[in-house]
Amino acid sequence: MNKTKLTGAACGLLLLGGCASFQLGSDFNLTHFASKIEHGVTTKAEIKQWLGEPQSTGMVVNREGEKLQRWLYYFSQGKLSSMQNTRMKTLEVQFDHNGIVQAYDWVGE
Repeated sequence: MNKTKLTGAACGLLLLGGCASFQLGSDFNLTHFASKIEHGVTTKAEIKQWLGEPQSTGMVVNREGEKLQRWLYYFSQGKLSSMQNTRMKTLEVQFDHNGIVQAYDWVGE
């Protein structure tokens, strides 16, 4: 392949890449989630039934020193060429050692 064809192909790929859409995570409805969840009552199994497997898990220590398991859900969608129009939201749910919701928070729509 000569240099002109190679340069043309590279420019074409760059142009196509600039229009590319992306999606990370699975979309979820925060309003619906908030209407169903009950602090101190809702279980891991219920959260998993509503939202599926978390995208990430970890541990958090609260102010009293209690260790809580943390589940993180996230969703992001947009175009690489225009990051200012990207939709993003995250949901964090914290469980005690019995698998009961102790806290949750979200950022986004």
